[in-house]
Amino acid sequence: MRLLDQFERIVCALLFLAMTALGFANVVVRYGTNRSLAATEELLTGGFVLVTVFGAAIAARRGEHLAVELISDLLPAGLRRAVIILAALLSVLLLAASIWFSWQLVLNQMGTGMRSYALGLPLWWYSAALPFGFALVLIRYVQAALRGPDA
Repeated sequence: MRLLDQFERIVCALLFLAMTALGFANVVVRYGTNRSLAATEELLTGGFVLVTVFGAAIAARRGEHLAVELISDLLPAGLRRAVIILAALLSVLLLAASIWFSWQLVLNQMGTGMRSYALGLPLWWYSAALPFGFALVLIRYVQAALRGPDA
């Protein structure tokens, strides 16, 4: 169960390791041979997107997601709680929409047979982890919301 609890951290660590190695290899090849590994841009861009989504899951798990509390801090306790609950519900709605739309993106890319420009790989390979990443953010967000702000 410990592996499942740390899943997003492991994914981010492995992605960062792979992206660093890939970027370093590109720099060595570029300066050593005056050529470039053009496909690294495509792979690094996909990696940045995934690190962002899985990093959001880490922040959601810790309860450190982006929040603007200026107005809610000025409200009386009862109204502040209502605003926090409304914000949580809207966040869940946004994450559910992100899951649905990213899944639709994957299905569209699979259906049209779109391929990446540098490596010619099926484009959905880059997008396939997005719905699952957003689902993980949603799960971690709900876990943090249920724990409450003092946990």
